Amino acid sequence: MTKTQRNDASKCPIRVALADDHVTVREGLAAIIGRQPDMTVVGEAATGREAVDLWRKHRPDVMLLDLRMPVLDGVLAMDEIRRIDASARIIVLTTFDTDSDISRAIGAGARGYLLKDAQRDELLECIRKVHAGETCIPPGLVAKLAAGMSSETLTGRELAVLKLLAHGKSNKEIGAALYITETTVKSHLRSVFAKLNVLNRTEAISVACRRGLVQL
Repeated sequence: MTKTQRNDASKCPIRVALADDHVTVREGLAAIIGRQPDMTVVGEAATGREAVDLWRKHRPDVMLLDLRMPVLDGVLAMDEIRRIDASARIIVLTTFDTDSDISRAIGAGARGYLLKDAQRDELLECIRKVHAGETCIPPGLVAKLAAGMSSETLTGRELAVLKLLAHGKSNKEIGAALYITETTVKSHLRSVFAKLNVLNRTEAISVACRRGLVQL
């Protein structure tokens, strides 16, 4: 244990709440955190709604929250929690790393963002940093977020065309579904390709999936 950890252990432990719909994940996190002299788990939640109720009841120092949660997803749960307590310190711990997921989480007020395959020491250090008032986002995720933010935003119609394209629709089928001509569809696709910096339909679908713009 480092000197900093020993000093922290002499104070009140960091009160951590866990919100994940997989019981094995919660049990694993509780075991790891429970072994730390400067941390303690104060409660667990299996849904986004339970996460909000858990925060309201315990007011933990830090909450680990998954993005994909039943009843209420992680971002909506964060919105409600931060309405209760604007200073809430929440770390998103998830398997999803598209730039849109990261952007939504940060926009909702997450102080940290980690993937579930993060090393144990990385997770514990993130909890300590967020508790201390710092933010904690790995450089690779910051770069991905920056890349997504640097690209032009698709219009609602362009996004609709892209989603139909990703589901294998032809230009004619896209036009029929959106009540527009094939010529207009082609125009939208040219704009989509330019904004995503791709050359063809396959690349557009690949980039869109990676950025979380569409789900197959």
